[in-house]
Amino acid sequence: MGELISKFFIPDIPGPVIGLLLLLSFLVIKGEVNQPLGMVADTFRQHLGLLFVPASVGVVLFLPDLKTHGLAVTLALLVSVVLTIAVTALVLKLFWKATHDE
Repeated sequence: MGELISKFFIPDIPGPVIGLLLLLSFLVIKGEVNQPLGMVADTFRQHLGLLFVPASVGVVLFLPDLKTHGLAVTLALLVSVVLTIAVTALVLKLFWKATHDE
């Protein structure tokens, strides 16, 4: 359903995001999780680790490249994390001032 809405109405938002929002809206309106959906969610949660196997295989596959460029990758990750925290703090500071100066 989310993919269809994304394809025909809101192409800027990915289908899985729309699908999750629709599911969340449904569950909020309904107020409870029915038993079949709960069983599926529990089974999915129990096997969630399998979803990380492809990423782990990718890391192992490119391990020689990571060893070669490890310093650059580490530096890029650190700089991006610091910049993200700094920008988040600045935006929060701006919004704080805007809401509390009135």
